[in-house]
Parts: sequence; structure tokens; C-alpha cells
Amino acid sequence: MVQRVTVPSLFAPPVYAHASVVEAGAKLAFLAGSVPLDADGKLVGAGDPVRQAEQVLANLDEQLHAVGSDMAHVVSTDVYVVSGEPSVLSAVWNVVEASGLNIGPHSSTLLGVACLGYTGQLVEITATAVVPETEPAAGGGPDRG
Repeated sequence: MVQRVTVPSLFAPPVYAHASVVEAGAKLAFLAGSVPLDADGKLVGAGDPVRQAEQVLANLDEQLHAVGSDMAHVVSTDVYVVSGEPSVLSAVWNVVEASGLNIGPHSSTLLGVACLGYTGQLVEITATAVVPETEPAAGGGPDRG
């Protein structure tokens, strides 16, 4: 369903693919940016991009499950970090790399930006994922559970 491509003539990426190819007819989910807010809308990890990245990934996991997908089916992400320091971007990337997103590996872009939408927000991740087909339940109908 998903083909991960690393181009041999290009620099080998550390833990992502240069491209992800999805066969026509697959169901795709385009997720809004996952942010470091808890269920009550409160910022998690004020001033700590690593803690915020952990919350963002937990929220992304919830978004994926809500549409019938998971981290292993993510084909592309954009990771936004409020920083111009490579060490901060690297610290956030280490959290992404340690998550279920590395199973693919997916295609990703890591960006240092000036600001994000919520006061104190330091990290945001957008994602595109394949929504795998579910197996029919006994009796031939679709599995709705």
C-alpha cells in the first residue's frame, strides 16, 4: 500500500525516506497541525520544546486513531520548531525519531520558525497518513467497532 523510497544517488537520510508513494485508491487522512495542548486546552511543557514535542506526538497519535490510522501509516510530516538553533531542532527531531513515526520511515521536513499559533507554543507537527482498510467482521458487514 505504501512504498518508502530512499534515492541512492542522494545523501542517505538519517531516519526518514525521501518519498512515500501511495497507490491510487488508498484512503488518506490530512491532519491539521498537532499542538502541545492538553484536553483542557492548556499548554504542556512551557519553555520546553522536548516536552512539547512529546505532547504533540501524543496528540498526533490520538488524531490518527480517531481517523482509523496509526503512526506506522504516516507517510509525510512537517515538524515546526520555534528556534533557529540546530541543537534545539535536533532535540525535537530526536523525540520524533523515537516515536512510532520511525517505523515507516515517513517523509519529513524539519523547520525552524519564528512563532506558532498559541502563546508559548514551540512545536507543531502536521501529518498525512494512509487509513488502512479494515477487515470485514464475521457476517460480511463492515467492522464498525
